[in-house]
Amino acid sequence: MNDSVTMPKSCNQAPMSNRNYEETLGFVPQRQRGERAEQREELARYIGLKLVAAGQPVPDELLASGPLSVERILASHHQQLKSLESVPCPVDNRIEQFLQSHFQGMPEQDSLRLPESSIVLDCHGIARELSLPFGGDHYANELVSSYRVHNAVLHNPRHDRRTTKGTFHVVEGGLPIPNDKKSVPRTAFCRLFAAAMQQPEAAMELPFTSNHAEKARSFVSLLLRPLLCPEVEGVCPEQSIEVRFFVPGSLVSNLDFVESIFGNAGDPYLAANDAGLDVEHWSGHTGCVILAPHLTDLKKKDLGLPHIDDATERQKRDGMCWESEEEVYNDGTPFKLTCRTQEGVIVTLIADNYFGYCKKEVKTQLSYASNLAGNYEEEHAGGALAYASFSLGDEFTSSSLDNSDQPVQNAVDCLGDRVVLQPEGHATDNQIAGLVYIPGNSVASVATQTVSWDYNGEPQSIPLVPGHVYMTPGGYKVHLEKHPAAPSWRLIGTAAEGVFCHKPCTVSGGGKSEISKSIADYLLHGPIFVADVDRDLDIVQEIFDRDYSDRWSPDGSFQPDYSEEASRTVLDPDRSLGSLIKLLTPSADYTQEYNDWLESIPGYIYAIVFIIKRMYRGEDGADWRKRFT
Repeated sequence: MNDSVTMPKSCNQAPMSNRNYEETLGFVPQRQRGERAEQREELARYIGLKLVAAGQPVPDELLASGPLSVERILASHHQQLKSLESVPCPVDNRIEQFLQSHFQGMPEQDSLRLPESSIVLDCHGIARELSLPFGGDHYANELVSSYRVHNAVLHNPRHDRRTTKGTFHVVEGGLPIPNDKKSVPRTAFCRLFAAAMQQPEAAMELPFTSNHAEKARSFVSLLLRPLLCPEVEGVCPEQSIEVRFFVPGSLVSNLDFVESIFGNAGDPYLAANDAGLDVEHWSGHTGCVILAPHLTDLKKKDLGLPHIDDATERQKRDGMCWESEEEVYNDGTPFKLTCRTQEGVIVTLIADNYFGYCKKEVKTQLSYASNLAGNYEEEHAGGALAYASFSLGDEFTSSSLDNSDQPVQNAVDCLGDRVVLQPEGHATDNQIAGLVYIPGNSVASVATQTVSWDYNGEPQSIPLVPGHVYMTPGGYKVHLEKHPAAPSWRLIGTAAEGVFCHKPCTVSGGGKSEISKSIADYLLHGPIFVADVDRDLDIVQEIFDRDYSDRWSPDGSFQPDYSEEASRTVLDPDRSLGSLIKLLTPSADYTQEYNDWLESIPGYIYAIVFIIKRMYRGEDGADWRKRFT
């Protein structure tokens, strides 16, 4: 080891608000292969120093020789620090105080202590180097396989779960436990926590030294400051929570994954990284996540769970009791156990190394903090600003819209130099190519391929061009669009005012993305194939000729009176296509006989009916068959 080694540039300690993307997320400009190798060597030397300072064995290649080596100083430093191992860093102290308070008076209270020593990941990149052997490109144990690839690393955990059934467990005594979560007695949590602090020796092995005779074994810890609320200038500063991760050494790859998403918040022992001193940017919420896959081997009886004869109905339902002394907790399958109260501290044990659980737990803790603090959006909140669009057919008159009487000059006055008023009475936009402002009395026609209007008593027109948007004074937009599956073109209109669709709180899969998707994505376009056109058109004729006044159920919510005005026919110009679709859709307000008749009509017949209705321009519908063959 070179005695002149300094901390890697990406590990310079600074307040979280000032730390850059390289320090927190490892984002750096593109580096040549030689530069990447040099950076890895620098990190390896820094890791060697950290191992010496922690009293752990170091690969011989990283050791320096000579009486004045850095290792001698750090070894002495380690002995001096051993007397201070029981003094936790500020964030760990907050977590332990919460546990001591919440489980006060329980026999297991004294066991609720976080690891006294761990390898602290104080900058991005250390976890990645620790996850592979020094001088090697592959590491594997029963839980994870890691490979060094050309541009990064590949971690492959044993479990790649997508199901959540039976996974989420919550400790009793805190906030209310949802019915779909498993309720865990406090004694069981205390014993599971104590077991999480007693990891198997093999699990504690650091991959970094796995190819060497002396293996380093230790917990590895990480501090995160995930963003809870972005800065809104003039309203509120940026707010974040603090989250501590503890994993056995062999699972350091999980922390490589987590810090690459949420960023590394530095050394928790430094005052500059103490959220308790960052009163402006800390939300006041603290989280802790501990990985302990071996917890799935613990027996229910040893965790203090009751015998089935002494269990409550919920304990029986949740499996928090035993019949046989050999029964293991949660049937030996992975789980996530959470302890949280209104105090703003949340502690979670994860009995698995599935990477998704680590990521989701941070997001869950962000949602927990947002719900406690209020005025924040939780993880699954979201939506879209939607502008309704309509097919306008072959011709559209803008005078049918609201605010159509406004002159184009109003837009010119409002937008200033951005637009240029043209002699014909329309205006063009200097910033958006193809955006044209048209008068409120304009008529767009596919047949003539023009947009026309009267201006100062004279008819005016401009070409109707694909790719251009024609905006009326009220903001309504019209453009020409080719049919997705046919050679025809039609006009599409888009409303000026959008609808803000928002889900303030929901769950994964709750439908946020569906809000933002166009209905057009659900439409199928293509030709309609018929086996016997005459027979099929006879069925269509039957639909057109039917008397629909008898469709209403006597028990339905709507009872129309047709004594003075008959029910509209299918091809009646007063019946819209939307009304026809509703007419031919089964409903609880219709009789069972009518609904059965609708169900008997083949699907492609409906398509033919709707196409004829869309295209037909006759009055009484008597001659429709002459126009469709």
